[in-house]
Amino acid sequence: MRFGLGVPTATEGLMYPIPYADAHQAVELAVLAEQLGFESVWANDHLTTQTYVRETFGEPPRFFDPFTYLAFVAARTEAIRLATCVLVAPFRHPVVAAKQAATLDHLSGGRVVLGVGVGAYREEFEATWPGRRIHRGGYTDEFIQATGALFRARRTSFRGRWVRFDDVESHPKPLQSRLAILAGGNAPATRRRAALFADGWLPACLTPSEVAAGVAEIRRLAEAAGRDLDEGFEVALQVVVSVAPTREEAQARFRRSHVYAHLRSLSGSTLQGQQSGEMEARNLVGTPEDVREQIEAYEAGGVDTLAGLLFATDDVEETRQAMRYFSEEVIGCSTR
Repeated sequence: MRFGLGVPTATEGLMYPIPYADAHQAVELAVLAEQLGFESVWANDHLTTQTYVRETFGEPPRFFDPFTYLAFVAARTEAIRLATCVLVAPFRHPVVAAKQAATLDHLSGGRVVLGVGVGAYREEFEATWPGRRIHRGGYTDEFIQATGALFRARRTSFRGRWVRFDDVESHPKPLQSRLAILAGGNAPATRRRAALFADGWLPACLTPSEVAAGVAEIRRLAEAAGRDLDEGFEVALQVVVSVAPTREEAQARFRRSHVYAHLRSLSGSTLQGQQSGEMEARNLVGTPEDVREQIEAYEAGGVDTLAGLLFATDDVEETRQAMRYFSEEVIGCSTR
């Protein structure tokens, strides 16, 4: 199993309180992650403040651009993969995003992964693109296809319903022979997107059995479409971590954290149907032994990477301590 840290590019007010981390603290968490044995860092993507965040806090969150942030992290690290979790496709034109990703791949020595999704908040899209009428899921389908074509072909044209461009020669290509694009989300449309167009699946807060069912569905859909999902197909699951010497302490820490409140806020949308009473089973909550057992179950269910791990902490120093404890008690034991 590989382990990836969810870095605070755009988490203030959502997964963490305001204030949480400035730009330099966010970079230092990524540097520490590499030192502690995390295999990847995963940067999320927001452009403007959500309504419920404005109603909760008196000051706005600091949302940092994921590409710029990851470029700075690339200069401070050597091997850790640099991923988005997720890049919101409807915010961007694929020609621009492909250029940014390929540039970052060269600067980092070939360490980039693109997790791509529709975005959790339609209000954010409507605020940044007022009057623009698109189907965000359809746009994301075409975004993934168009970006992949730009990565591979010398000259690219695309004629979709939502994405169109003519005779683009985008060079240099990514340094990697295959820069992976993962479809982010839990919905059936995301699993179809992963099966037909992507190089992996990036869901959040699922149980091991739900992951296994999702992977089986993706493989059935891919086979029906005549697509072979080879060994390069990555299943990367995002969950919250609360590990402590006792189960009671881990559960109490999880439930009093801001990220727990954020998960509950998503129970009517992104995580619809996942009731608060089941949240512990959908995340890594418990003693080190409990968590190692759940990781084994996730691995058996088809998870390759526990990606974008979010720690149930409310300040940076507490996060550093939780990362160190997780490294010693979980990563170190899981990789022996």
